Amino acid sequence: MNDRAPHIVVGVLPSQADDVLGQAVVFAERFGAVLACANVNPARRTASYTSDGTVISVPLVPRGLTTPPELREEVAPEFTAEMQEILHGSSVEWTLHALAGDPARELELLADRLDAAMIIVGTRGPGAREMLRELFNGSVADRLIFRQHRPVVVVPLRTQKHESL
Repeated sequence: MNDRAPHIVVGVLPSQADDVLGQAVVFAERFGAVLACANVNPARRTASYTSDGTVISVPLVPRGLTTPPELREEVAPEFTAEMQEILHGSSVEWTLHALAGDPARELELLADRLDAAMIIVGTRGPGAREMLRELFNGSVADRLIFRQHRPVVVVPLRTQKHESL
């Protein structure tokens, strides 16, 4: 990996991979940047990091009174394969980071660790569950925009229908 190249952090979800990664590749090619692809598990929180940066996590809500089990965060192999397929053929160098916790905070922390030039995220997905989550938590994009000193690029998803004005 080219340690001198700037980094671009991109938050990736299986439902958004095509749209968000496609746009992130455009930015990475234009800036000669390394893409730091981050998949965040919001049902767990970071307990520690290993020396190679791997996240060790625990459940957000432990079951029972025992100490919650620690887990080495990993991205599902199917999703990793999907990302490889999307990025295949591009000249962009990329890394994959499996994170745990609040997505906005984890993307911010990764961007800080890498001194990233920008963060790229997608808009929320359609559906009642996503609307409810946004109502209580706010969108990841909104929270990043108001807390960041670096640019945040929000990619609209092609799968969303836009109403005519």
